[in-house]
Amino acid sequence: MESILKGKRILIADDDIRNTFALTCYLEDQEYEMDIHTVASGAEAIDFLNKHNNVEIILMDMMMPEMDGYEAISRIKENHATSNIPIIAVTAQAMVGDREKCLQAGAADYVSKPLDMAVLLDKMASVLNPSE
Repeated sequence: MESILKGKRILIADDDIRNTFALTCYLEDQEYEMDIHTVASGAEAIDFLNKHNNVEIILMDMMMPEMDGYEAISRIKENHATSNIPIIAVTAQAMVGDREKCLQAGAADYVSKPLDMAVLLDKMASVLNPSE
């Protein structure tokens, strides 16, 4: 897994600064030398992607103001320049059907909050290297 995640450019979209801080600190502590960027909304994620064409994976909160994760994922997947970036939906919504709704919007995978960080890392590695 280390070789798959090492040096990856990650965009985290979440409106709760506590979530982005905790997630960023955890990922930085993994010694994978990831290049991590954060934004606070779906609209900011799209704007960031329009300015930076080197993001390799997105961790997208689904419940954000202005533009939620569902709409942001749909727009990212509709854009030819960003459609191949794998997106993992990261959400507190863990009811029956929520995973399917995220995948239907275009997410490659889904994790629910509170996060099991080992599961998140496994899913990140899996979507970045789907052949394994």
